[in-house]
Amino acid sequence: MPMIDSELQRLLLDGSERMGRALSPEAAEQLCAFHALLGEANAVMNLTRVPDDPAEAADRNYLDSLAPWLLTPWMDGAASLLDVGAGAGFPGIPLAIALPGTRVVLLDSLRKRVDFLNSVIEKLALNAEAVHFRAEEAAHRPDLRERFDLATARAVAPLPVLAELTLPFLRVGGALVAYHGPKADEELPQCAKALRVLGGSRPEQVRAAIPGRDWDHRLVRVPKTRPTPPAYPRRPGEPSRKPLV
Repeated sequence: MPMIDSELQRLLLDGSERMGRALSPEAAEQLCAFHALLGEANAVMNLTRVPDDPAEAADRNYLDSLAPWLLTPWMDGAASLLDVGAGAGFPGIPLAIALPGTRVVLLDSLRKRVDFLNSVIEKLALNAEAVHFRAEEAAHRPDLRERFDLATARAVAPLPVLAELTLPFLRVGGALVAYHGPKADEELPQCAKALRVLGGSRPEQVRAAIPGRDWDHRLVRVPKTRPTPPAYPRRPGEPSRKPLV
């Protein structure tokens, strides 16, 4: 286990409790270990920006990633979760730490990120795996299509595009949980066609406030109520070029 930043651990424990659901000391320690592994890897492969300030790291990377679990009941009881566009592991790795009973699959299109994530998963013994695919291709695989209770995405695409990249992975009765900002207000009305076509239903939105920060972060939940037609998602790049609006 990498060296643990005690200040970061304290901030995670305090911040999670203030947001409504306290992390266990063991989970906070694992998050700190992930932070250390991320910093080591980032020095040689430039995965993402890793804040030096423990307070910024706690808020921006970890408490923000955990916001759906800390602030809502949306993730309670989920057996499986797919993180689309996992990047350097946010929100998928923090969620895998907080939800050990949920099988987490992290999907990313860049091999070096997938290899890094699988090394983290092995070192921290998480109930997770990272897979190397584009979402448009992975969603047509029988082992991934309509298999998940939850799909998450953080800073991946506008909501009409994101719906096409994520809803095909969800079983009927599952839900997309999208991390967003104030643009959610203007993008939600644009989603009506995409949700109608792809099997989604009326979305709901909550503010994802981090104690002591003034970020206008939002969480959007889109339930899936009907199967997605086999033609979706379309070919790689097409959802972004021609959104269903």
